[in-house]
Amino acid sequence: MLSLYMSFFFFFFSIMLFNLGILFLLKKFIYLMEWNLFSLNSVDFYYIFLFDWMSMVFMSFVLLISSMVMLYSYDYMKEDLFFNRFIYLVFLFVFSMLLMILSPNLLSILLGWDGLGLISYCLVAYYQNMKSYNASMLTVLMNRLGDSGLMMSLGMLYYMGSWNLMLYSKVDCLIILMFILAAFTKSAQIPFSSWLPAAMAAPTPVSSLVHSSTLVTAGVYLLIRYNHMLMSLSYVSKYMFILSVLTMFMSGLGANWENDLKKIIALSTLSQLGLMMSILFLGFCNLAFFHLLTHAMFKALLFMCAGVIIHSMKNFQDIRYMGGMVKLMPYTMVCFNISNMALMGLPFLAGFYSKDLILEEVMFMGEGLYIFLLFFMSVGLTVSYSLRLFFYSLFSEIKMISTFSLSDHNFCMNMSMIIMVFMSIVSGKFLLFYLSFNIDFIILPYYLKSMVLFFMMLGSVMGAMIFYFKFSVSLKLIYLKDFFNKMWFLFNIFYYLIYLGMTLSMKYTILNDKIWNESILFKNFLEKMFFFIRKIDFFYINSFKLLLFIYFYLLFFMFFFV
Repeated sequence: MLSLYMSFFFFFFSIMLFNLGILFLLKKFIYLMEWNLFSLNSVDFYYIFLFDWMSMVFMSFVLLISSMVMLYSYDYMKEDLFFNRFIYLVFLFVFSMLLMILSPNLLSILLGWDGLGLISYCLVAYYQNMKSYNASMLTVLMNRLGDSGLMMSLGMLYYMGSWNLMLYSKVDCLIILMFILAAFTKSAQIPFSSWLPAAMAAPTPVSSLVHSSTLVTAGVYLLIRYNHMLMSLSYVSKYMFILSVLTMFMSGLGANWENDLKKIIALSTLSQLGLMMSILFLGFCNLAFFHLLTHAMFKALLFMCAGVIIHSMKNFQDIRYMGGMVKLMPYTMVCFNISNMALMGLPFLAGFYSKDLILEEVMFMGEGLYIFLLFFMSVGLTVSYSLRLFFYSLFSEIKMISTFSLSDHNFCMNMSMIIMVFMSIVSGKFLLFYLSFNIDFIILPYYLKSMVLFFMMLGSVMGAMIFYFKFSVSLKLIYLKDFFNKMWFLFNIFYYLIYLGMTLSMKYTILNDKIWNESILFKNFLEKMFFFIRKIDFFYINSFKLLLFIYFYLLFFMFFFV
């Protein structure tokens, strides 16, 4: 019952915060609250809360999705022995995200930011097997790399006089680069993309929450908040834009080769994060925020439907076993394909309104032919793997040995999914109408306007070909297949870097602690000291004998030589 109470609590506050966000937008209200934690050596440590329309609306979406995840977990996790512990972890995870959203001060941002990283480690390792442990270790190490960037910028801002970033119109280039490093690791952009598919070892409700509106969107939200500083470095933004487009392209290729259902959805999240980052580095932070909100709705629904499918298939995640499910699980398949179509950007669904505007702005900016083609090929790949899932769920034959377990008669799961289906349909138009983003009037020639449709049709044909035709991969192309399927070997590269770092640290420990400190400094020093002590002790004990020896030696010398 704890999850039901939490669900009601989150849902109530979600509605309240969204209404407050609309009111703050219309009245242009901004409230800033400062809480002086303590003072140390003439430095005041403030925790600052910023209440404006953006933080209110984003918090309402986070709480709405968290509410549906709590309701969904009541059925999905009911057989779990540690269900209450799971609910407490999810609550702390959401609370850390809310702290990060409300904080304009870097010191207070770090509290929520570190909370997200720590609790994500606990949630990914929740099932306590070797796969979960490895995935959680990769996740937390990659995120700690970004945390180090925030900590370094914290130290640099200390010398500028304040940690409140709202006071600065322009900061040092190195601080902005540290912010980008933190955002890239949290939002899994190239070259830090390998942890996102690995985090699929977490329970499906956690994946629904993490990949829609919390952990992976924290980096995007951080750059949206401080986009005015980011745009002061135009040459850096161009390179970051290229990396974001490469992330889209890499994840789109990988999703078309992948057969694991949760990993396909994780790679689609990576692709959409690349889309948000790319439009953000072009300077359209409102469009990035718009797509962040609409994407959260249909991606949470997509993971919820995937959880029902995996639950019914007795933990099979291979999409090649998904045949004939439309006859046995019609409600789940309808919800699944609505979210899939929203992901493709089908007209009048949530993803269409934000995605179409982003594509037109990219065409309008004119960033070069090769980047232009790579960007639109990535959009076509999104359509391709979405249609591949569509075909496997609707037109494939039944391949399960037993279909007895295939059912979608779970009230709490169905209730959470129907609310998310409603939001996946109406949230795009609703947000566009009520939030009234400042969108330029875009004038494009006909051939550019039809470019989006052309690449979507190309992606549709590619998805149908992958489904209907079984391509045999020759031995010459097997390495190319592995290259695409394993995210350009980012897993291997980062596992090798982790191994190299651990090996070097072990060798440094042996060299520093056991050779220098122990053998050369302390052990050698003690040996020399004991040697001199023994010499001194020898002279002290035998001092009278030595004096007699010296006396007789001098007498002998004087008698014979003087």
